[in-house]
Amino acid sequence: MSTLNINGKNYEVKAESDTPLLWVIREYVGLTGTKYGCGIAQCGACSVHVNGQILRSCAVPLSAIKASDKIVTIEGLSSNSSHPVQKAWAEVDVPQCGYCQSGQIMAAAALLKSKKNPSDLEIDEAMSNICRCGTYQRIREAVHMAVDIAKKSS
Repeated sequence: MSTLNINGKNYEVKAESDTPLLWVIREYVGLTGTKYGCGIAQCGACSVHVNGQILRSCAVPLSAIKASDKIVTIEGLSSNSSHPVQKAWAEVDVPQCGYCQSGQIMAAAALLKSKKNPSDLEIDEAMSNICRCGTYQRIREAVHMAVDIAKKSS
């Protein structure tokens, strides 16, 4: 039995130690906003924050997560889509198919936590998630807009 702190709530999970964190979050805890994409930590659809750092959950076994770790999924970023990145994503209308977007939003939120006003180059380097629809220009625009939204709300 493992104890996980996900979105500020503790969950007792009975899963094999080699079960990927993604499947624990989706299948054992029931939070399905984090998506399965490639299974090899390349696409980023499964991105979550662990202790404030972006992590691709499909490649992390349950055994690598400690009870003291704080995991945040897309559901925990804000309770009402009020995070500046979520607001900007909606305003710019970033998603097309939408499949990668929870991972994209989590990557952008992690970027803005470490860089308050990133350049285009910094955004391009940090946003390494794959978008099959090619919405990269809108993603960059939304990250810049999120900076402005965050400034206005502080």
